[in-house]
Amino acid sequence: MAKKLFVGNLSWGISDEQLREAFSAFGTVEEAVVITDRQSGRSKGFGFVTMSTEEEAQKAIEGLNESELDGRAINVSEARERTEDTRSF
Repeated sequence: MAKKLFVGNLSWGISDEQLREAFSAFGTVEEAVVITDRQSGRSKGFGFVTMSTEEEAQKAIEGLNESELDGRAINVSEARERTEDTRSF
């Protein structure tokens, strides 16, 4: 079963493909997405990677959490379910 990971503290210049490359050393990457601002198109400094199995996801967490990617120490953890949006306008 696929497992989604949260990746934080990304360099502003990281692309989806670079993120995919970094995680592919630990297994099959189903999806790698750097989250960008809708208006500016600039990276928000975090992204999500979906690994094909829980075992591969765990290896990626152990291997990449607090490691350096493009000059920054990244944070890798299991993605949490999105909670109800409580922002008011």
